[in-house]
Amino acid sequence: MTLILSNAEIANIVTMEECIDALEGSFIDLAKGHGAFRRRSDINTRTGYSPDGMYVLKSMDGVVPASGVAAIRINSDVITFPKVDGSLRRVRVPAAPNNRYTGLVLLFSTDTGEPLAIFPDGVIQPMRVAATSALGAKCLAREDAADVAILGSGWQARAQARAIVRVRPIKRIRCYSPNEVKRRSFAVEMSPIVGIGIEPVDAPEAAVEGAEIVLCATNSTIAVFKPPWIEKGMHLSSIQPAELGPDVVRIVDVTATLSRDCDPVYITTHGLCVPEEPGGGIQNLAHEVEWSSLVTLPELLVEQRCGRGASRGRTTRDQVTCFLNPMGLGYQFAAVGAVVYRRAKERCCGRELPTDWFTETEMP
Repeated sequence: MTLILSNAEIANIVTMEECIDALEGSFIDLAKGHGAFRRRSDINTRTGYSPDGMYVLKSMDGVVPASGVAAIRINSDVITFPKVDGSLRRVRVPAAPNNRYTGLVLLFSTDTGEPLAIFPDGVIQPMRVAATSALGAKCLAREDAADVAILGSGWQARAQARAIVRVRPIKRIRCYSPNEVKRRSFAVEMSPIVGIGIEPVDAPEAAVEGAEIVLCATNSTIAVFKPPWIEKGMHLSSIQPAELGPDVVRIVDVTATLSRDCDPVYITTHGLCVPEEPGGGIQNLAHEVEWSSLVTLPELLVEQRCGRGASRGRTTRDQVTCFLNPMGLGYQFAAVGAVVYRRAKERCCGRELPTDWFTETEMP
């Protein structure tokens, strides 16, 4: 039987701790050559929804042999690029019926090839991003780092707050976003969840001053953190290619990334302008900081766990470290998807459909 799950069910059966643990083990396997993934692919075309928008079919996949699973994540999106508070934003539009988005994860068995589960990506997406950022902090931030600044107040920022408190003894969190209502709502909602009183502040400088960890979690296409704000011993983290510009990354002491494959494969119909194509923020940053030479998070995790050779991470308290996490991997969805599937089977969640509906007797 093939399991069909909802976001609500996934939210109730998988914790952030489980997500962090699953990704840590799977990243170590990846660094040892025991896992594999393919670079993300985006097909961009015009859309009848809006002359200012575009349609994007995005896919990413990966295989985690140790968990016996493979996964492909597929997004069918309508995207717009409005200006918000003076900066360009990448905004998904809930254009599907009943104001909904379309993002699916298909989980397969590496033993039989059969489809194990199909579920939406909405809950897992921010969890796997935040868990990866938390692992970056686990490898690079000072062990006693307790003061956090979060730039952003949306769904990614919420997951970042939940994750960072799992890897460091956080005692203080400040939040800034340009929208006062949203940052105050973020503080009210997330304070009881993380067990820390989150302080909304009126300027990014006020958020990052004195912070030992700065988490950028926005959908901005321009830099949200400036070089003068850097302080000794800081750890910086980003989830978008433009949040930390080259002028910031060039002057930090240690920079790591999730993967050296730092930009997706873009396939674009004639005449369509795509702000994220090579030549945009991610490509320029890659050129400026020699992305292909950076140490990766899986490599750092192997060094940290196995003590293999000299560390390429933080070696002194005063060093400024940076983790660039601008593009996800299908591998992450396989790693976390394995946990989702296991927990769902244990707790009898979801709906089962005959696997024969998704397989065939004809050789493809």
